[in-house]
Amino acid sequence: MANQPIFILPEGTERYSKRDALRMNITAAKVLAGIVRTTLGPKGMDKMLVNSLGDVTVTNDGATIMSEMDIAQPAARMLVETAKKQEEIVGDGTTSVVVIAGELLSKAEELLDDGIATSVVVKGFRNATEKAVELLQGIAIDADDKETLKKVAVTAMSGKGSDYAKEHLADLVVEAALRIEEDGKSDIENINIQRVSGDSVEDSFLAEGIVIDKAPLSKAMPKDIKNAKIAIMKYPIELKDINTDAKIDITSPDQFEMFLKNEEQMIRDLVDKVVDSGANVLFCQKGIDDMAEHYLKKAGIMTFKRVKKSDMERIAKATGAKLVTDIEDLSEDKLGSAGHVYLDKLFDHELTFIEECENPKASSIVLRGSTRYVTEQISRAIDDALGVVAATIEEGKVLIGGGACEIDLVKQLRDYGETVNGREQLAILKYAEALEVIPRTLVENAGLDTINLIADLKAAHEESNLIGINVFTGEVVDMKEAGVIEPLRVKIQALQSAGAASEMILRIDDMIAARNALNSTGPDESGNDASGMPPMSGMGGGMPPMM
Repeated sequence: MANQPIFILPEGTERYSKRDALRMNITAAKVLAGIVRTTLGPKGMDKMLVNSLGDVTVTNDGATIMSEMDIAQPAARMLVETAKKQEEIVGDGTTSVVVIAGELLSKAEELLDDGIATSVVVKGFRNATEKAVELLQGIAIDADDKETLKKVAVTAMSGKGSDYAKEHLADLVVEAALRIEEDGKSDIENINIQRVSGDSVEDSFLAEGIVIDKAPLSKAMPKDIKNAKIAIMKYPIELKDINTDAKIDITSPDQFEMFLKNEEQMIRDLVDKVVDSGANVLFCQKGIDDMAEHYLKKAGIMTFKRVKKSDMERIAKATGAKLVTDIEDLSEDKLGSAGHVYLDKLFDHELTFIEECENPKASSIVLRGSTRYVTEQISRAIDDALGVVAATIEEGKVLIGGGACEIDLVKQLRDYGETVNGREQLAILKYAEALEVIPRTLVENAGLDTINLIADLKAAHEESNLIGINVFTGEVVDMKEAGVIEPLRVKIQALQSAGAASEMILRIDDMIAARNALNSTGPDESGNDASGMPPMSGMGGGMPPMM
């Protein structure tokens, strides 16, 4: 009995411990970084994503690629979630997060193979991240004019399918962000992008107010209203369904006629509430039935139903209207105003324009393009540009791009590492080495001579920290003069997110099938068990499939 093994997990439970678990997770992160790495920079390549329905997405936007990929490996999924959070917080830098995290884990693996303890590596990386953030704040420059914001937008859109029109699009992005600025902040949720296929990207424009992808309920309703009084309502103008079992006894035609008249009167009373408020334009988030539509049409009220919640919020921001949740509360003081509301047709697309608003805090960009694929790709580029411009407006600081700030960090972190005693120094030096992955990737994706250019860049930084790589000419130049500028906040968030993700993965020393996996009868159609974990077999020299 003394030599009998003791089992605390059911027989057949999948478990990988210590170095096996760590190596599996590091390999998964490196594979994910390798997938998105080729998309980085102005010369980055695109990925074609095909879903189960056969719909095709062509993009080099890291956030889109990772959100569309069906990733099964748990550690890789954690890295994807980190990248998504980067997109939510600052609107750009998702590819950089994954690439840096993958390189940090690769360097950590080298340290672990040399016998350095995981806790020492984690501590060194954490201190290096804090120092890197401090150094970035020290080399940041002020972004105090409109021209700098435009350069930030152009840099964000470079290599994302909009290069031939990025100057024009950058002007639209900056103007839209400044128009809605409030107390030093620009909430890009108040800017919507309406994509219209047909014509060229150069025909895109910034609307004077809000544009919604809706037409009035009826063709007989007004299509052009000056001095509009706008009501926005989250209340249906229709008869409510009876939710409980009910029985109505009608024993004569007169009773049936009276029943119909009562219903009609109820609808008329609801419409009268709108008319009495003085509104001549109505946006309703809920339904409007045919009878109500008839009376609204007779009253000359331009009416829209089933308007999206996000559009309702933008209309409220632009016009000053207050959202009404009960029609009894609708009154003149809840109405918004606009000088002009009208329906227009662009190509084969009907759009409603709400313009001439007083001090609007919402805006719309109408994006044109030859095909749906073009407008989708450029829309993603504009989203990134809006995110970085908003971050720059709020932060007021920018960094020099083209690999300049990363190489400067490498140099200063190495100097810092030399002042640290013990094995932690090795981790800091490896962290500095890992940051070279950004300029190195920019050069590789441009098909240039990596070794010589990186060497030239390091040499040039002995004289100036403004020198970066022009991937179009293959030369090291002054990036400030070239207008290649990135927001400070995006870079700081990328380093912090990559550092946190790598630390989280390094601290995992066990992978065990969770409880809900123990009762599973086997893998599902995608090859996962009930826990969502892929089969963890065959780790002798490989790793479980990511997709």
